[in-house]
Formats: sequence, structure tokens, C-alpha cells
Amino acid sequence: MGVLKGAHGVRGEVRVKSLTAEPEDLFTYGPLLDAGGAVILTPVSARPGKEHFIVRPKESLQKEDWDARRGQLLHVRRSRLPEADEDEFYIEDLVGLDVFDGGEAPAGRIRSVQDFGAGDLLEIDMPGAPSTVMVPFTRADVPVIDMARRRVIIPELSQWANPDTD
Repeated sequence: MGVLKGAHGVRGEVRVKSLTAEPEDLFTYGPLLDAGGAVILTPVSARPGKEHFIVRPKESLQKEDWDARRGQLLHVRRSRLPEADEDEFYIEDLVGLDVFDGGEAPAGRIRSVQDFGAGDLLEIDMPGAPSTVMVPFTRADVPVIDMARRRVIIPELSQWANPDTD
């Protein structure tokens, strides 16, 4: 949901980059957590800076302590997020979904959603495959996401599993 960018000045404020669709929404979800769920930062106030926000936290840490946490990803409790609309979902909801390639039986299961800078990729575990398979998460490559049935359909899955075959 955000990234801690280090201290701002010497008065205990910190810089936070929001990764939410509406950047200021990050500060409406309550405490910001680490990946394990421990509270890192409880925003008391936030004001826009250049490509980040300057946040006055409830926690009182030294400048060096905040700077040591530079780059730390910030999360929020899932229960604090609004419900997704009917045709929407949160990326994390894809993890664990069965993957079908058009047949009746699952061809794999989504392990994670990755983004190395060029867009989201679905990392898929496939039985018998020597490693996971990465599929671009685009409407063309993943045309069906059926959250009600907890599955996705990737018709050309075999091309990603065996990229050297034609």
C-alpha cells in the first residue's frame, strides 16, 4: 500500500510514498503495518510532499531509526479495506485460485502475483513443471477471472509453460 522513504527533518516526521489508486487514501486505513502485521507507523497527519507525503506519526522514533527503515513496504489490515465491487478484486485475492486452460480439470494454481516493473505477472504452480510459470496478467492472456468459482482461465497456458514449442 505504501513505502517508507525515511525521516523528514529532525522533528520526527517521515516520508511515505503511497501506492494506492488515490494516494491520500493510504492514511484513512489506520495503522500501517509490516508484512507480518506489526504496526510500523500510525499516521496522525499527512501533507503532500514532492512524490511522497510527509507524515507525523504517533510513534516516536529517532531520525536514524526512521532512516534505517527506508524502503520498507507498508501494509494495512485487510478488514480496513473497502469491499471490492462486483467486477473487481484485490490482487491478493488471486493467490490460491485454480487455473484452467479450457479443460475440465485445473491445470495449475496461482502462487503469487509479481511485478518486476513491466506489469503484473501471475506466478503459477503447475503439476509436473520443473518450475513455476509466469503469465502476463493482461485481459488478452487471462480473459476470465471468476471469483465466485475461485478460478481463472488462461486458454494458451501451454505456450507459457513450454515457451520453446510452436
